[in-house]
This record gives sequence, C-alpha cells and structure tokens, in this order.
Amino acid sequence: MKTVVVLGGGITGLCTMHYLQRQVKEKNLDVQLVLVEKNTYLGGKLYSAYEQGFIMETGADSIVARHKGVMELVQELDFEDHLVYNETGISYIYTNNELHAIPADSTFGIPMSLASLEESTLISDQAKQEALKDLTLPNAGFTKESSIGEFLTYYLGEELVENQIAPVLAGVYSGDLHQLSIASTLPYLIDYKNDYGSIIKGFDANREQFVKAANKKFISFQNGLSSLIERLEQTLTDVDIIKGVATNHVQKMGNQYLLSLANGQKIEADYVVLALPNEAVQSILQDDSLTHYFDQFTTASAITIYLGFDVPDANLPADGTGYIVSHNSDVTCNAATWTSRKWKHTSKNNQLLVRLFYKSINPAYEQLRNMTDEELATIALEDVRKSLGIDEKPTVVNVTKWIDQMPKYDLAHREALQGLLLELNENYPNLSIAGCSYFGVGIGACIQNGKKIGEELAEELSNF
Repeated sequence: MKTVVVLGGGITGLCTMHYLQRQVKEKNLDVQLVLVEKNTYLGGKLYSAYEQGFIMETGADSIVARHKGVMELVQELDFEDHLVYNETGISYIYTNNELHAIPADSTFGIPMSLASLEESTLISDQAKQEALKDLTLPNAGFTKESSIGEFLTYYLGEELVENQIAPVLAGVYSGDLHQLSIASTLPYLIDYKNDYGSIIKGFDANREQFVKAANKKFISFQNGLSSLIERLEQTLTDVDIIKGVATNHVQKMGNQYLLSLANGQKIEADYVVLALPNEAVQSILQDDSLTHYFDQFTTASAITIYLGFDVPDANLPADGTGYIVSHNSDVTCNAATWTSRKWKHTSKNNQLLVRLFYKSINPAYEQLRNMTDEELATIALEDVRKSLGIDEKPTVVNVTKWIDQMPKYDLAHREALQGLLLELNENYPNLSIAGCSYFGVGIGACIQNGKKIGEELAEELSNF
C-alpha cells in the first residue's frame, strides 16, 4: 500500500484530495490518503463568520464563475442548489473626495471603446487625447514578461493609468503595476496589441466575451464560502483528516518521506503534496540550497474590516456596489465593498454591511498593522462617514489581518518558480508544491491546480 499525504487543508489541498480520492476509487487503487491541517478548521483563506444575521467572508469573498473547473466542481459536489450570484451595479473610484463611476464599457478600468474613454470623469480631455496614440503606435518590443505598468503607460498615457486603471488593477493584484508582468495579470493585452494594433481595438473586437462575463460573473453560496469547504470535507470519506496539528519537518529518507508533526506523530509517505504558503514550505523542507528560490516569492498584506449597521441597505448610492480609492482622497482605506448590496445573502435583514480594505501598498499601512482592532474600527468608521455620509454606530465589527499572506506575482516570479520546480524534481522525487504562492492567486486557479495534481498522482499510482 502506498501512502499519499497532503499538507494544507485550504482549497488547493482539499481539491487535490477530492480528485485523487475519486481516481483511487474508480481505479480501485490500494492507497492510504492523509490530509494534515494546522488549523482546527479546513478552508484556509476561505472562512465565513456569522453574526447578527450577517455573513462575513474573512478571506476571499467570492469565486470567479467562468474559471475552468469551478462550476464543474460545484456540480460534482451536487451543490448547485446552494449557489448565489453577485448583484451587478456601478463600481466607483473615490478621488478628490468624490465618487466617480468607472466607465461601464471598461475592463479593469481599461476602456474597451472610444465612447468609454470619452465618458470618463476621472481624466482630463488632454489625457483622453493622449490615450488615442494606442490606436496607431505599433508594439515597441513589449512581451508578456514586460511590466504591465510600463506597457499601459506607453500606449494609454500616465494620467489614464494612474487615475483609472491602476486603482483597479493594483487592488486586484495587490502590487505596483510597474513590478507586475503582463503574463501574471492580463496576458491577452499583448495579443490584442499584436493582432489588432491597439489595446482598445482588441477589446472592441472581443467585446462579446467580456460583456457576457461581466454579468453574474462571481459566485458564492447561500451560507457563505465555508459551506463549500464543509461540503468538500463531507465527500472525503476515504481520507484520514488530521486538524489542529502543524507539520514541523519533511525529511527525505530513501524513496520515502518522514513527516514530523507538532504533536510528536510521525508519518511515512510515498508521495507528499505541500499545499501551503511559500514560507511554510521553506520552513518545513529546511533546505538551504532552495533558499535562493523561496526568497524570490514575495507577498503583500491586507487588513479587512467589516462594519454592520442597523441601517437599511437602500441608504447607499443607487446601483452601486463599492469603490476603489485613488490618490487625492480624504479616506485611509484602499477600497470598500458594499457587501449587502453586492451579495444579498450576506444580510438576512437587508441591513447595511460594508467591507473596507487596507493594503500594504497603503502609505499608512505600517501604522495600521500595529493598531488594535478597536483602533482600526475607528479608522474604518471615519472612512465610512466621509465617503458614504453614515454616522451611525455599527452593531457588528469584524477585523481580519492577512499579514504577508497575499502572494505577489512580480517580474521575478516565473523564473523563480521554474528554477524551484527543476530543483525539486531532481532532489525531491514524488514531492509536489501547490497553491496560490506558486500557481495562481484566484480560487479558480487553486481548484484547477488541485485537480491537476490529484489526477497526476492517481496516474502515477496506477502504474504500480
């Protein structure tokens, strides 16, 4: 009998086990499956908190529905009846102490048409004229490994990028656009420039797919994202799940691995999957020869604060779902989601629920990270008062700190990953790394990554 151990009970680790278990059953393989999670609960960054009729997602708040494998997993789990979709509406940028609508015909703030460019209230007439150079300038040697910030600025102009595009893209990818590659963000932009001679023309030619994706493009579940995790756990009937125990060390011993757990337990494994954050993988392997690669994977941080009010959701601006903060504003936060408006299921009594984001790119972040939850709540309340004109005291406050837990896919990421995978393949056979630190930050990417690893493991096991 072979033993497979997955370390990490987040969405990647759970999906690895889900697809591996399915193949083990179908092929009638003689395999022992073990999953180890240091927390007392599964799900990692997918965790729902419940209080006074509010559902608050302390990590990711939704899943991109169109990502390959997402709906397939939901259907396999027979969980479609629990699905909820986001409400659509206007997204704003808060700049110069005012809310400005992001033009509807845009993607990540990038105009998909000349009409969208013209209707923007976020940039000057001069900036609109400057952006027209995208229509005629050829590709000046940019590739998918180039900086997306430099690429967009070169063709669309500094003002459009700074005022309208950067607040959106930096919010999604948690980094400086000049340090993020096109490949790790929006790789199709290079194709548009090469094939159509223009970013805007490329969007216009592919408009149908973006318009279709814009409506109901995010999913959650009636009882929050944690219910998906609970459903996955219920299906892992042939897996020995160990919770509340950290892994201290993974040591290679001949053709096997010896896993040392924090409770003193030892596990011998033939195959190991490290579905863990990069720093945890580095700590567990304790291999100085890999330090050069591990140190090149960078992270960002975020503090999120939920405020629930005994105020009707209707008090918010009509048709709005939230805002992103640009420069020249009087609030401290980087963004705010009007959660009860965007996700109706999160407020059982139709009361106002707001989520504010404070990221490590924030100039005030170093002060914020050292504040108490009470001090942070005071900052958040002041931001809500200034931006939305709401003075009431909250009935619910939930503060979550993700310190150095948000992977950044900067320009060094791809090269570091290729080098690390080569070293592991040579020196650590039958050991795999997985998860958002390496193979994509979205939940959909994690689901797909887990499926790929689980099915590949099953294929190897069936050859014995």
